[in-house]
Amino acid sequence: MADPRTSIIADRLKQIDRIIAVSSGKGGVGKSMVATALSLSLAKRGCSVGLFDLDFTSPSTHLILGSGDVQPTEEKGLIPPTVEGLEYMSLVYYSGNQAAPLRGAETSNALIELLAVTLWGKLDYLIIDSPPGIGDAMLDLVRLVPRIEFLIVTTSSQLAFETVKKQIQLLKELKVPVVGIVENMKIPKTNNIQPPTEAMGLKFLGEIPYDINVEHAIGNPQKLLSTGLGRKVWQVAQTV
Repeated sequence: MADPRTSIIADRLKQIDRIIAVSSGKGGVGKSMVATALSLSLAKRGCSVGLFDLDFTSPSTHLILGSGDVQPTEEKGLIPPTVEGLEYMSLVYYSGNQAAPLRGAETSNALIELLAVTLWGKLDYLIIDSPPGIGDAMLDLVRLVPRIEFLIVTTSSQLAFETVKKQIQLLKELKVPVVGIVENMKIPKTNNIQPPTEAMGLKFLGEIPYDINVEHAIGNPQKLLSTGLGRKVWQVAQTV
């Protein structure tokens, strides 16, 4: 028997022009930082933006934003609070500071519930901070979210990019658009990412050198946008 909640999801998302999942093949590449900075940059450019943290491994965008004690309000669904000009929703509103050890059908059920109950307004962009890897959550996002696109974040590591290549191959087979690839924490004097990205027919969105100042900007969005990462992602926001 079909889950009736899945039929609601398209209606919940129908007022959003573009839905971009920021994803990665492996964890620890700075995906959440890029997703948050991209959301803030688009908002600064005058776009209406939502940020949806669906990283089941460990949601962290609330820490990056310094969102404090704000909570969604309930009125025939959950209305995201506004944080730094963003409509903001996160798995952390359910899990708190506890681990969310979900697997298989439990992950799908939680994702469907979050997508079905969240009431987004009219948005130019919804940025989804998605879980790393090629697993159930990514495949469910592809299955459940109409018109979804992916922006992939990787480091300069050849090992990280090997996983990205598999992720790209899968997304191509599923006919899911890929906005492009961002190389984060760039290792000087390496050229491991841009040539193979372009050889795959994808857009190389830019490289971001490792910046210690990013760590000191956690919880301060305006300071984050002034870091090297923030300035580079500002440029990426012009191209997505």
